[in-house]
Amino acid sequence: MGPGQTVAVFGAYGHTGRFVVAELRERGFVPVLSGRDAGKLRALAASHPGLEVRPASVDDPESLDRALAGSAAVINCAGPFATTAAPVIEAALRASIPYVDVAAEIEANADTFTHFADRARAAGAVIVPAMAFYGGLGDLLTTAAMGDWTAADEAHIAYGLSGWHPTAGTRAAGAVSRQRRGDRRVRYRNGRLEYHRDDLPTVPWSFPDPMGRRDVVGEFTMADVVTVPSHLSIPDVRTHMTVEAARDVSAPDTPAPAEADERGRSAQTFVVDVVVRSGGRERRAVARGRDIYAVTAPLAVEAVDRVLTGRTKTTGVASAGEIFDAPDFLGALSAHLSVELRV
Repeated sequence: MGPGQTVAVFGAYGHTGRFVVAELRERGFVPVLSGRDAGKLRALAASHPGLEVRPASVDDPESLDRALAGSAAVINCAGPFATTAAPVIEAALRASIPYVDVAAEIEANADTFTHFADRARAAGAVIVPAMAFYGGLGDLLTTAAMGDWTAADEAHIAYGLSGWHPTAGTRAAGAVSRQRRGDRRVRYRNGRLEYHRDDLPTVPWSFPDPMGRRDVVGEFTMADVVTVPSHLSIPDVRTHMTVEAARDVSAPDTPAPAEADERGRSAQTFVVDVVVRSGGRERRAVARGRDIYAVTAPLAVEAVDRVLTGRTKTTGVASAGEIFDAPDFLGALSAHLSVELRV
């Protein structure tokens, strides 16, 4: 099993969905284009001759069943995932196929673990949430950095983005998350998620080259606070964001990403710097690359490929670092990421 199989992509015409469709085709899979807007699906299909279009809505379970029929797996790229994740997971369970999504929404990912863990494990199903730049990549890097450690005192995941031009989907997902939190902030301390209204600190962070020393917004919390603690014994998981990127994503007038190469990627670059500490010892993992949305595609497609070819370590709802061999997975992304482990 593997390449040559059909993979349904829900939200195929979105910014990230288009990268996922292109990556699936490049890897030899046959994408099935799905989503709510039939017109946008047909427009996307015009640039991918031969691909099947199957409109579907999360409010219509039968349409989702038709969209997934005959597919080997489904990748959900349609946010806000607070709305789409559960219905598409239910459809994947009915179809007995693996589910992967690219959700960066903290609450939506937590809901997936809470509501589907027992059912998925009992069914021997595979559900991988947050298989994306936020959540999946940080989890893989943290798992790889842990190495032979079975526990650590704390983990810090610092995002060094040259800038952050958010997509419409990012803005919509952020609005839903803020509404669900009542405009509170969230962090992971003492082994649990905490909601708070504290001001976020600005602190210096020494990124590896080429970024160097930058100010970051401390506890600018991302999906890693769900994925990492789901399987690693680390009671304090914190994520940080460069001040410039945090300012960009918060500003209402920051434009969407602009294409800067033949693959449709933006000019944005990133350094993800992960530090885990235990008893005075420290380990580090660093990833460098380009375009946080574009790099999500190889993360999600590599996950599907590994699930379909049996290169997994567990079933049920599992984050990337738990279900896959993290160093091997990261090595497989060498065309898209450079990764350095300092263990």
